[in-house]
Amino acid sequence: MSLVTADLQEAVIAIAREAAAAILEVYEHAFEVERKSDASPLTAADLAAHHIIVEGLQRLTPEWPVLSEESATVPWEVRRHWTRYWLVDPLDGTREFVKRNGEFTVNIALIDDGASVFGVVLAPVGGVVWHGVRGQDAYRREGETDVLLRTRRPATGALRVAASRSHRDARTEALLARIGETETIGLGSSLKFCRIAEGGMDVYPRFGPTSEWDTAAAQCVLEAAGGAVIAPDGRAFRYNQRPTLLNGDFLALGDPQLPWKTWLTASP
Repeated sequence: MSLVTADLQEAVIAIAREAAAAILEVYEHAFEVERKSDASPLTAADLAAHHIIVEGLQRLTPEWPVLSEESATVPWEVRRHWTRYWLVDPLDGTREFVKRNGEFTVNIALIDDGASVFGVVLAPVGGVVWHGVRGQDAYRREGETDVLLRTRRPATGALRVAASRSHRDARTEALLARIGETETIGLGSSLKFCRIAEGGMDVYPRFGPTSEWDTAAAQCVLEAAGGAVIAPDGRAFRYNQRPTLLNGDFLALGDPQLPWKTWLTASP
């Protein structure tokens, strides 16, 4: 029997939708913004979505632990023994939420033996859901209609590069110059991965810190659509492999055959 059944997929999508509704209740009114210890923003929407998702997943699969951004205090000595668990960002793109530009998501991923094997990304504004299962397919859902996703392969001509609205550094700018002809598109949160999965973008380079819950769900969607998320040495991105919950640098690619090694080795 498949680990990720159709019933499980639909149950998780329903949980994500419930969280999205709670997020929108906050979004549509004035709200306060607190600061966490790392100075990142925190709102009532983050916490409301967190509680809904964690409680929902615990009811659904009580045997699998849940690691959420808003409860990421589980010590490594405990986590290192997890072979299967849920990895959650209740509100990815809180900065975009605060800016009220709509570019934020709910991210829920199932991690099995270090790999993201099922991912749900939901955009509360508009209600679009992207979901995928490792080794199977990825879909974009509007309403109740699923549309199969495929990345743009081969990616020819000017490459469309996702560039974060909130994080843009000199290394990214240098890589863009080495790629050559590009069209850069600013987009927040894990929506960048989803746009690549749809074939609307080609590359998302990220140098600098992200957390594991930022990437896991959307990585699964992108890979199920034919893309890849890789470290600079070409290794596949894996989770819960070390004490830190911070990711290293990565490239998200719609077409894994792009000459990404050249882009990186050409660096000074």
